[in-house]
This record gives sequence, C-alpha cells and structure tokens, in this order.
Amino acid sequence: MRTERFTRWDPADFLEDEEAVRLYIEACAAEDPGDGSLIRAALGDVARARGMSALARSTGLSREGLYKALSPGGNPTFATVLRVAKALGLRISFRPEAPRGERAPASR
Repeated sequence: MRTERFTRWDPADFLEDEEAVRLYIEACAAEDPGDGSLIRAALGDVARARGMSALARSTGLSREGLYKALSPGGNPTFATVLRVAKALGLRISFRPEAPRGERAPASR
C-alpha cells in the first residue's frame, strides 16, 4: 500500500513578485467578509514572504507583536495595518463600490 504525504499549502511560498502580491491582496480585499480577516491574513502572508524580522525593523514594531496582530485571532489597529502596508510598499486606497450590475470606477 502506497502512503501519500501532504504538506501544508502556504500562500507565502507563492508571493515571489510585486504582481503576485498585488493580485493576492486585491483578491483577499474583494472576498473579505467585512471584518478584515482576509486582509489581515493576506498582510500576514506577504509579511512572512518578505521576512517578518525585516518588517519589524521597518515598522518599529516587535516581531512577536506583528505575528500576534496578523495572526488569525489578531486584531491589529488601523495604525498597525497602515504601518505594515507602507513597510511592504503597499498603498491603501478607497473607492466607491459600483451598484450591482455596473463596473466599479477604474482606480488611478
């Protein structure tokens, strides 16, 4: 009998360039249920892909604090989300949602 081995799939393993990061963050933001859980998870995945220690130095936050804030049970402040996004080279923007059946305005 042949035994199969499975490894845990980790999105951080596939966030190798800026385009992959952008698409991943956008997809998570679009699918977020409204509580920020997918956005928080996406930021955590990008942070792990880039290196949590380097991110801690860039944000001035502790490595342990970042892991806690970006963990599934974490509840980071908006200020922390902004610091993490900026340190990762990401820009947070807001635009109106399109009414059903219409396309959202193009981002600039």
